[in-house]
Amino acid sequence: MILLSFDIEEFDMPFEYGKDISFEDQIAISIAGSNNILDILDKHEVKATFFSTVIFAQNAPEIIRRIINGGHELASHGYYHSSFEITHLASSKLALQELTGQEIKGFRMARMKPVDENEITNAGYFYNSSMNPTWLPGRYNNLSKPRTFYKDAGTWQIPASVTPLLRFPLFWLSFHNLPLSIYRWLVEKTHKNDGYLNIYFHPWEFTELEDKERFGFPGYVSRNSGMIMIQRMDSFIGNLKQKKYRFSTISDFLKNCTKTSRGLN
Repeated sequence: MILLSFDIEEFDMPFEYGKDISFEDQIAISIAGSNNILDILDKHEVKATFFSTVIFAQNAPEIIRRIINGGHELASHGYYHSSFEITHLASSKLALQELTGQEIKGFRMARMKPVDENEITNAGYFYNSSMNPTWLPGRYNNLSKPRTFYKDAGTWQIPASVTPLLRFPLFWLSFHNLPLSIYRWLVEKTHKNDGYLNIYFHPWEFTELEDKERFGFPGYVSRNSGMIMIQRMDSFIGNLKQKKYRFSTISDFLKNCTKTSRGLN
């Protein structure tokens, strides 16, 4: 099973590289990228999970409608992308439910930062997907954590996918920087070992990011963005569909897992 997910948020990443970007531009860029993503998913008739901040959802209602009407899952990415308090776990869930009329079952912390699992459970989530079980310099070291989904404090934990032996991360940066043929090979090997794949991206990746004066991004962030990223994702999903891989939202996958002994069907 292929679990595609997208973190839709205020595009505040240029601040990390010393660049200013207006709130209006943050939202506009994320809206443009989200529409590009949804066009690809519509073309291939696959479902995905979208982790949205409340601020983005409030400022991009047309995107939220497309997600819901397209049969995708909406989950929480917190209230704000660059600010977090424990109370935001419950308040973001409630706000998104009020905005959409949909039950919000999943949570992902911004920038995959650690979050107390007991607080996730207390806020009423079915699952948490806030952990990349690898080592990334300057970000996190989760080499001691489980690679595949497990239960903790009463809530399902579904880490981002990494390769079985070296725990090479298969997240968005790998997709941008590896030759697509090598990325596909790693994906298929990991899927064969684990029975599923959980990978995540952001809408701004599907817009042009090469303007270093505007965004300040190093090459490994901006490489293969915009139209090239759209083409790569289109090819990636199309290739998996040709090979009969199935796609699912995260909550549907986990619900089905409870009906099987290993959750790999």
